[in-house]
Amino acid sequence: MKAEAQSKGPSVAGWRVWVLASRPRTLTAALTPVAVGSALAYAAGSFRLSAALAALLAALLIQVGTNLHNDVADFERGADAGDRLGPLRVTQAGLLSPRQVRAGALAAFAAAGAAGLYLTWLVGWPVLIIGLASIAAGLAYTAGPWPLAYNGLGDLFVMLFFGFVAVGGTAYVQVGSVPPAAWPAALAVGSTITALLVVNNVRDVESDRRAGRRTIPVVFGRNVGVAEYALLLAVAYLAPFLLIAFGLAAPWVLLPLLTVPLAVRQVRTLGRERGRALNAVLAGTSKLVLWHGLLLAVGLAVGGVPSL
Repeated sequence: MKAEAQSKGPSVAGWRVWVLASRPRTLTAALTPVAVGSALAYAAGSFRLSAALAALLAALLIQVGTNLHNDVADFERGADAGDRLGPLRVTQAGLLSPRQVRAGALAAFAAAGAAGLYLTWLVGWPVLIIGLASIAAGLAYTAGPWPLAYNGLGDLFVMLFFGFVAVGGTAYVQVGSVPPAAWPAALAVGSTITALLVVNNVRDVESDRRAGRRTIPVVFGRNVGVAEYALLLAVAYLAPFLLIAFGLAAPWVLLPLLTVPLAVRQVRTLGRERGRALNAVLAGTSKLVLWHGLLLAVGLAVGGVPSL
């Protein structure tokens, strides 16, 4: 049975509703992989502004489409009830109808497809496969006969598509191949973005359990979720050392270490706080995704990487 929309939501009208629905604070997860992938291309001497901008547009639109689709899918599955702890969802709050939100998601995916077709024209058919797979994964995340987020595959999905596919794909559309440095760099980016998802999972462990989501905190307990978060951030800071150890980048890639105090603060707060207080950790982790990724991008661009 579908959840009931809340009759009394905040007063938001016009285009502001759609901005709210797109969840702009999550868009760092789309921006960061493209920045790192473009830095890899720049370091390899193959930066192409038109391809980088098209990749960024496609990534942002796929993220918005996924956010909108998740909004309505979680509402219809009953995951977004009146006791929701996270940021406002427009379908659950009654600000937009399920039909409107679903139409918005399809429009975002269609626009992303147009950007993908341009990249396909620039580079070739592999880009089309990457784009279609990314859109399909966005649709399958919370909907379909076997939604990824409800079957314990959400973390893997985020690591794969926001890390390896997004970083490697952005480098590919500019370089024409995937530089070896893209793999450790993608591991760093994917780890911080997956950590963003883990904050949601730890905060929502009780409501997810009621809704039938089999996240790591639901299956193994809240403390394991907190440990997963800390481990993912540790991997994100280890990855630049791997780049140096394998001769794939200069020590400039250690610039993300400047964000360690921010990371430590988020880990401590996640372990200590409960409920809506963890929305601050969500915001802090979003900032961490952005600054860690941008500093990694600067380090890659300044230090240079081998292209083959």
